[in-house]
Amino acid sequence: MPLVASAQFTNPFESGKKAVEQVGGAAKIAEGEQNINVIVGRIINIVLGFLGIVLLFYFLYGGFKWMTSGGSEEGVKEAQTMIRNAVIGLVIVMASYALSNFVLTQLARVTTGT
Repeated sequence: MPLVASAQFTNPFESGKKAVEQVGGAAKIAEGEQNINVIVGRIINIVLGFLGIVLLFYFLYGGFKWMTSGGSEEGVKEAQTMIRNAVIGLVIVMASYALSNFVLTQLARVTTGT
C-alpha cells in the first residue's frame, strides 16, 4: 500500500481550451484564417454528416428487424415505423443542409459585398 498519494491539478480553462482546439483541428479550422461563415458552415456539415450516418444505421436496423420479425405483424409494423422515421429524419437533415447552405451563402454574399 502506498504511503504517499499525489494529485496533479489542471486548470479547467486550459483543458477547455485544449478541447476547443482539438474540435477546431478536426473541423480544419485554423486560428484567425477563416471568417465566421466558413467556421459555422463546417461545423454544420460535420453535425449533419453525423446525423446522416446515424439515420443510415437506424434505417438498416429497421430493415434488419423486418427481416428477422418472422412474420409477426407487430414486428413488421415496428420495423416499418423505424424505416419511415429514418426516411423522415433523412428528409429533415437534407432540408436543414439546403437551408443552412442557402443562409450561409447569402450571409457571405452580404458580408463580402459580392
